[in-house]
This record gives sequence, structure tokens and C-alpha cells, in this order.
Amino acid sequence: MKTSTVLSHPNIAFIKYWGNRDNALRIPANGSISMNLASLETRTSVEANPEFQSDSLTLNGRKETGTALVRVQAFMDLLREMSGNPYFARVSSENNFPQSTGIASSASGFAALAAAGSKAFGLDLSEKELSMLARRGSGSASRSIPDGFVEWHAGKKDADSYAESIAPAEHWELWDCVAVVTDQPKKTGSTEGHLLAGTSPLQAARVQDAPRRLEICRNAILKKNFEALADIIELDSNLMHGVMMTSTPPLMYWSPKSLKIMQEVAKWRKKGIPAAYTLDAGPNVHVICTKEYADRVRARLEKIPGVARVLISGVGSGVQVLL
Repeated sequence: MKTSTVLSHPNIAFIKYWGNRDNALRIPANGSISMNLASLETRTSVEANPEFQSDSLTLNGRKETGTALVRVQAFMDLLREMSGNPYFARVSSENNFPQSTGIASSASGFAALAAAGSKAFGLDLSEKELSMLARRGSGSASRSIPDGFVEWHAGKKDADSYAESIAPAEHWELWDCVAVVTDQPKKTGSTEGHLLAGTSPLQAARVQDAPRRLEICRNAILKKNFEALADIIELDSNLMHGVMMTSTPPLMYWSPKSLKIMQEVAKWRKKGIPAAYTLDAGPNVHVICTKEYADRVRARLEKIPGVARVLISGVGSGVQVLL
């Protein structure tokens, strides 16, 4: 019997992942860059035991069945194959932020599951190998393994599709003020959405231009150039949502509240406040700003009608093994 407990953080993508080159291996159509979120956490424990008759999953105190359990069972099958250990596992996971609402719960969830599961099954994996493993559960989970600001190299096969840190958490004190407009899970999850990306006539152009956007974003982070970062992350977010809206069937993750926040953030920046919006696959809006403006941005967001609350976070570390 082996048990491991891990703490991980979700990440917010500056250059987005949307659409796969290989759906089974989750090899992305393009590379991406993100920032881990220190204040948002997933804590996951995995116990592998020869006495268990099947895999089980408890998520935020509730025993899960259906799709969530099936995804975890498939991941456990991968660990059993890699380790040669046939045991079933008991998985328990808790988040301190809303699930399935565009705040990357699957990223932190599968990053933690990869790290805790590999330990519980007796595997000793490098950071690169953990990133590759986490990717098999959720593509963006590969980015929650390394520290701070992270780039996921798209690659063309399993061995070269992984994420690595391009700057540590302390490199630049950026903050993410997440304007939560709903806690309700989205109707179409990211896994299903990725399958539709290729049906959009905009996806090919978005993917072709990705290397240019990646370079601009990478340089902006390394040089701490907020103006350049703001312009590129808003463009990239809009491009991804343009693909979503023009897919068949179309996916509309923006709500009227989302659009109102985006418009307000654009006005603030024109008035000299370093703030920029980006949205993952959900209606909640991530507003990136510098540390000295974080409290001011949060206060402004809280005054916008429809914003239920604002989660705020600085840059986070990679996965941490607690047990």
C-alpha cells in the first residue's frame, strides 16, 4: 500500500491551447504560455492498495461517478501500465476555487494526479516526464507541473510535447484578478471543445500565427513589458474565442457579463491602469495586472454588475509533493 499527497495550482494561459494534433495523446495544435496561480489550489491524495476492488474518486467531498471517474480510471490505467503495478487506487481531491468554469480546474487536477499517482505507484519521474504524463489527462495540466511562467512546447509526438519554466514565480510580480460571474459548470467541457476546433475556418490561421504570438509573449515576460503582454494576451484570447464561436456547432463561452468586464478593462488601460483581460473556456474573466494595481483592479471589478466575487492571485510555483 502506498499513499501520496500533492498540492498543485491552476494556470492561466496567456497564449492559448485549443485544438489537438493528436487527440489520444493530447498533442496540441500549437504551443502555449501560461502563469501558475499561487492562491488557487488543488490538493490531491492517491492511495494504491491491493485490497481495493476498483478505482474510486472523491471530488470536493463528493463521491464521483460518470465522466469524471472514467477520466481518472483511464489515467490510473496509464499509471498501472507504466509502473507494472496492478493495484486499484482511491483518489481524493479538493479545490479552493470553482470547478469547470474556465479557471483551469482540470489543469491543476491532473497535474496533482500525475504527481501523486506516480509516487503512489512507485514511479520516480523527472519534471519533464511528469509534464508529459499530466498532459495525457488534460493538456493544460502539463503547464501546472513547472514553476512560475511556463511554456508548453507543442511537439509532434509524445516525447517532445512537454512544458518547462521560462521564468520563476518571483521573476515578475503579476497578479490575476479573476472576475467570477458564475460558479455553474460549463455545458461543453474543454475536452469536447478541442474536438471541434478544426471545424472553424479560423483555426488554421490561428495556429499558423501562433509562433509569432508565442515569441512576443515570451519576450514580454522576460523583459517585463506589460504593454506588449497586454496587447498579445487580449489578441490571443479573442482569437481562441473566435474559433470557438465559428466552430460547428458554435461554442459561446462569453456571457454579456464577460463582455462588459472586457470593455471596462480596455477603458482602464487607456486611462493608464496596467490591466488586460483573458478568458479560458468559460465566462469568468481573468484580469492580469501588476502587483501595485491589484487591489485597485479588484475593487473596480467588484463594482461591475454581475460580478459575484473576485479571486486574486500572484504567480505560483509548480507541483509540490506533501507526502
